[in-house]
Amino acid sequence: MSCIRFNTPAQRRQMAAAAPRMLSAQEAAAREAAGADAIPQSAPPVTESKVRRLRLLAADGDPRIRAAAAASAHLPDDVRARLARDPDAQVRAWVARNESTSCDLLRELADDADESVRGFVAVNYLVPADVMERLADDPSATVRGLVAWKRSLREPETVTA
Repeated sequence: MSCIRFNTPAQRRQMAAAAPRMLSAQEAAAREAAGADAIPQSAPPVTESKVRRLRLLAADGDPRIRAAAAASAHLPDDVRARLARDPDAQVRAWVARNESTSCDLLRELADDADESVRGFVAVNYLVPADVMERLADDPSATVRGLVAWKRSLREPETVTA
C-alpha cells in the first residue's frame, strides 16, 4: 500500500477553500482593539458530555488514565478532590500541577507523603503564599530547591555597579 495521496482537482479546491488564512497586521490589530470576544475560541465549549467523559476517565482502573483526567481544567471539583486522595502519586501530582486546583486542595497536597506531589504544588502558579512558606522548610531538598527557584523568578536581581 502506498502512502502517496492523489487528490482530484475538486478535492484540492475544497481543501484550499477550507484552509485557514493568515491575518494581515491590520486585521490582527483590529481584532486586538475589539477585545477578546472578537477572537474565535480555539477549543469547543465544555459540554455535559465532556464532563461525563472526564468523570468516567477519573474512575478508570489505570492510574495513567486517571492522571490524564486530573490534568483537565474542566474536571469537576468533587472529582478533583477525590483524585487528590488517589493512591497513585502520579495522579495526585497531576492534581497538584493543575492550575484549576483550589487553594484548599493545594494546601492539602502540600502535606503529601510523595515529594514529587509537593514539588508540583510548589511550582503551581496559583499556590497560596502560606503554602510556599511551608514548602520552603520541606524535608526534601528537591522541594526546597523548587521553592527557591520559583522565588528567584519573581524577585528582581540587584545589580551592583
